[in-house]
Amino acid sequence: MKIAIFNVHNWERDYLQNANNDKHTLKMFDTYLTLDTVDLAKGCDAICIFTEDNASAPILDRLHDLGVKYVALRSAGFNNINVPHAKKLGIRMARVPEYSPYAIAEFTVGVMLALNRKLVRTHYRIMEMNFSLNGLVGFDMNGKTVGIIGTGKIGRVVAKILHGFGCKLLLYDIFEDKSLVEKYDATYTDLDSLCKQSDIITLHAPLNAETHHLIDEARIADMKKGVMLINAGRGGLVKTQDVINGLKSGQIGYFGMDVYEEEKGLYFEDHSEDILQDDSMARLMTLRNVLISSHQAFLTDTALNNISRITFDNLECLEKGDSCVNEIK
Repeated sequence: MKIAIFNVHNWERDYLQNANNDKHTLKMFDTYLTLDTVDLAKGCDAICIFTEDNASAPILDRLHDLGVKYVALRSAGFNNINVPHAKKLGIRMARVPEYSPYAIAEFTVGVMLALNRKLVRTHYRIMEMNFSLNGLVGFDMNGKTVGIIGTGKIGRVVAKILHGFGCKLLLYDIFEDKSLVEKYDATYTDLDSLCKQSDIITLHAPLNAETHHLIDEARIADMKKGVMLINAGRGGLVKTQDVINGLKSGQIGYFGMDVYEEEKGLYFEDHSEDILQDDSMARLMTLRNVLISSHQAFLTDTALNNISRITFDNLECLEKGDSCVNEIK
């Protein structure tokens, strides 16, 4: 097949080429898929897109006119594609439902430790020859209560790691995993109780109409004063301005943010020569008890290998007309 791959980043290019192993003809573009760029897929049988690409109805119409039959997403989420319209056009779609829950879970716990022990602040102090320990007091993770919102594949690994730290685990999910209760002495509870009792809260729920702005002013007010909040799930799970207000008042003592509800056009790009236009991000960047990363939790060698391999496995399956376990239906 001829495959147009949009929104290709330098850190994934080699993984994609290696997974393809010269089987298909690849046209790689660093540009997003938009109405202005869709014609780059001319002559291709399939396209491959990432989280910020636009596969809305008008773009799918144009892809169909160009003869594109398949869309492969290099991501688990697929809210950027109009699924019903693609099905109407006969375009088959597939995604990568998981690539490494360990990568995201380990990163999540790493952020907890970095915030708790003030490692970023420590590093910059040392670089300035300041070896003072003033203001660097942290806390033992052992014995702390951690609330895990979302106990899917990532949340389960987070629970496993934190159990090893000796944390008390409170869990919330619409589907309860009894094995977590048995293995780690965890407790499923309602969301209000989790927020009231937890010293640390970490978000691993999917983003949908029910979970959008799950963490807002009212929910934050119910949390323990000085709570640590970690979001390595989806940006829209938290209402950013309400979190900022919580940080300013001291209700939130620490905030780790790997995802951001306004990250489109900001994350994955070098803006070092630009004037930051996002006032919420600018405010968060001024706070010493906030650790921001740019959707980096998934970024391991294992995950990138898995994403690339599964992407091409999906495309091969679609090309053959076979049933595809990762097909979006």
